[in-house]
Amino acid sequence: MSEERILVVDDEPGAIDVLVNVLKKEKYQVTTAKDGEEALGILRESSFHLVLTDLNMPKVDGLEVLRGAKQINGGTLCIVLTGCGTVDNAVAAMKSGAYDYITKPFKIDELILSVKRALEYQGLKRENRHLKRLVSSGYRADNFVGDSEGMRRVFSLIEKVSDTDTTVLIQGESGTGKELVARAVHLHSQRSEGPFVPINCAAIPRDLLESELFGHVKGAFTGATLSRPGRFEMADGGTLFLDEIAEMPPELQVKLLRVLQDQKFERIGGTKTIQVNVRILAATNKDLEKQTAAGRFREDLYYRLNVIPIHLPPLRERLSDIPLLIRHFQQRFNRDKKRPVKQFSKEAMQCLTSYPWAGNVRELENLVERMTILVDADVVCPEDLPEKFHAPLKPAAMHTLELPAQGIRLNDAVEDFENTLIIKAMKRAGGVKSKAARLLDLNRTTLVEKIKKKNLDGWSSAGLH
Repeated sequence: MSEERILVVDDEPGAIDVLVNVLKKEKYQVTTAKDGEEALGILRESSFHLVLTDLNMPKVDGLEVLRGAKQINGGTLCIVLTGCGTVDNAVAAMKSGAYDYITKPFKIDELILSVKRALEYQGLKRENRHLKRLVSSGYRADNFVGDSEGMRRVFSLIEKVSDTDTTVLIQGESGTGKELVARAVHLHSQRSEGPFVPINCAAIPRDLLESELFGHVKGAFTGATLSRPGRFEMADGGTLFLDEIAEMPPELQVKLLRVLQDQKFERIGGTKTIQVNVRILAATNKDLEKQTAAGRFREDLYYRLNVIPIHLPPLRERLSDIPLLIRHFQQRFNRDKKRPVKQFSKEAMQCLTSYPWAGNVRELENLVERMTILVDADVVCPEDLPEKFHAPLKPAAMHTLELPAQGIRLNDAVEDFENTLIIKAMKRAGGVKSKAARLLDLNRTTLVEKIKKKNLDGWSSAGLH
């Protein structure tokens, strides 16, 4: 069940039934009122994310409900429904603060789309109010947890780049906190009063990503029953965070390059050029330089994005930060879950600082939450930790490696060694990823992500070197 609460107001029982059925199928929490007078009473007693109200009702009409909802709770959005659609009614509704105006009989898809857009818009407003409160309370980059040399470099870069409008490329493995860095840059910038709009390029189907970014006009494609702004328009005056930018299709990379250059674009199916003022922050867990060299990412876009690079070190390269991170997560979980603070024994801490942390800070956060819930004692001991932490594996073959007289590039050597081990494990496991993951002491999902990231899908034909 969704957390979004919707109040439906209509003096026709049949219309109420239709709306309730439609909204409950979408898993919204629905309350009903048989007229405007009852609706205002309900609004005084309870809060709602959205009000769907009929326009023409006796005694208290939809416009009065709309104005009352705004007066009681300015954050509540309203969509007005009417069987007597006129330009004057629409203008009056929009002037009174309606988010949308829909005429009856309406199409179900059109109504659902309008509701989803309204709630998404409200979510962005709510998030940006939260960001503004953080700014006013003195939120700073040093609120990040970490005192290692690598993290101090990150903090310094955040401070330096925030007050510029320069494009920033944040790189790091999954779970290292790339979005936290993007939010910190926004919070410290002159755009902190504007919106921060994130979009994960890997989480949205390729055929929908263009619409999500640039919007579309009504009738632009099948299902486009209403015009819709994209994330660029939502971010106007603020910051757009493009997460997993390496997953963006080549045809969209061209369009993004143009927007970065001109800050102009057209919605899908539209002819009107829209001008925006948006700062771009991008992030990826892939090596974009290698992706560019391999022809999987546009070179001109890479150089446009990579004006200021920020590299987040993986947790295995900042093991000294683990006690600080544990304390930070403990305080949060103890507060949220009402549990007493637990200490990690010296032996347990040694287990954690010897572990390779493939899932990075996110994996550590999950472990601390688990220990907070499951351990009853005041101290977390090694036996309380999952089995994989008890005796971390050490690479048996590392002592056989020789350092050439001319030296090597350490990152390339580590990458080649890891690729070799993955391929060998897959061959020994007969291609069964769960078995290969056990051989490497990894979670299956971690191994699958590494195979995809390293383009080792054709491992059976890959050469070992």
